[in-house]
Amino acid sequence: MCRDGGRRTGASVRRLIRAPVRLCLCALVAGCGGGKTPLVIYSPHGRDLLTLFEQRFETEHPTVDVRWLDMGSQEALDRVRSERANPQADVWFGGPASLFATAARESLLAPLGGDSAFWLSVYRTPAVIAYNRDVVPDSAAPRDWEDVLAPRWRDRVLIRDPIASGTMRAIWGMIFERSLAATGDTGQAAAWLRRLDGQTREYVLNPALLTEKLVRQEGWITLWDLPDLQITIRRGRHLGYVFPSSGTPVIDDAIAVVRGARRDSLARVFVAWVRSRKMQLVAAREVYRLPARTDLPADSLPAWVREVEGKMKAEPMDWLRLDRQGAAWMGYWDQHIRGTGKGRS
Repeated sequence: MCRDGGRRTGASVRRLIRAPVRLCLCALVAGCGGGKTPLVIYSPHGRDLLTLFEQRFETEHPTVDVRWLDMGSQEALDRVRSERANPQADVWFGGPASLFATAARESLLAPLGGDSAFWLSVYRTPAVIAYNRDVVPDSAAPRDWEDVLAPRWRDRVLIRDPIASGTMRAIWGMIFERSLAATGDTGQAAAWLRRLDGQTREYVLNPALLTEKLVRQEGWITLWDLPDLQITIRRGRHLGYVFPSSGTPVIDDAIAVVRGARRDSLARVFVAWVRSRKMQLVAAREVYRLPARTDLPADSLPAWVREVEGKMKAEPMDWLRLDRQGAAWMGYWDQHIRGTGKGRS
């Protein structure tokens, strides 16, 4: 990321996302760097993790200028797809493996260590039900997905816009898969999501705005991922969360090198660095990420990791089916369910 001496600030780079793609990325790649080698990263992981990793990687690799764009994981896939003929990103860092599988099927990712591996697992990211503790006592918080549909939460629910968000697509995917398992079709899921739409005050454009609106009591509860909420709580925000009692999707959060990346070799160095034992522990200790690696000594992990592993019940997800059918499910929700739930019980 560009920081000084004529280099752009992190905020100014992120504002570039709103500009036309060609202008944005030309400015990002060519606008600064002082002769250092740029490494361009698309990621939904947010300021805290990305700034931390930018600073650490640049310290260890002084000739590199890490430049990240913070966006939803579906947005990252859409951008990598639109840039197929002229890739601008070197690394796609973060998002459900189901989206990476789609990208691999479309030949958007470079093979890693063989012809069959196109992405690697980095973190495990569970979804939770979160609430503002100033207006929702811990004892009154929803305990499961169905509880969110109770009348008391009508017009009190905030939802991250699912079209752009891999986390929300995982939750929606769970609802569709449960419907298929129970009835053989998706009608039950459509009815449930329409009821949730009736509860929803707003579909929020990005994670930072989602948590800020929850803090401001513009909504009282939301569905979101654990790491973002824990970081917000660490900042002193009076939020709480619960793991849904019936089970929650635990996203296999991945990383990949973009096919045709301008800095392919450097991108591979970054991927290996992110997945190293050292950086898995850094992420767990400083930005609340559950490591994907299973070879980390238990006594080296922070206490919250052991607590989460003991409390959460992982939903058995068919991620391959979500990869195949997720886009169609989301399209149906967007066209036929969004905005139709008001006035329904």
